[in-house]
Amino acid sequence: MIPRFLYSLETLRMKPALFVLCLLSTSAAFAQYVGGASYISNEPQIYQFASHPAHASYAPMSQEQNVLAATTYSTAQGERPASDFPHADGVSLGAAARELRQQHAQLKKSPIVWVNQ
Repeated sequence: MIPRFLYSLETLRMKPALFVLCLLSTSAAFAQYVGGASYISNEPQIYQFASHPAHASYAPMSQEQNVLAATTYSTAQGERPASDFPHADGVSLGAAARELRQQHAQLKKSPIVWVNQ
């Protein structure tokens, strides 16, 4: 006799999925037990990589190559003072707050105010 709570729709969907999961796990474990003993040895495998002795040997430096498209190239050294560069005048914090307060006052207000209690 099967209890009533086992007849729900979720249980009917879960039983085959659980059965398939158990079946796959059992077959994987059995394959490792039977097939693995005859094919895998416990001796370590040492890999030999190909050697490249000329990779780090001496070679003369190559010629300089110009990557610019036929233009003259000039460089300079030194530092320029910050006063040489243009910068925007900053807005004071008080002026920014007054501007935001004016924009907020001009916004359209909602005609209905909901209060949840």
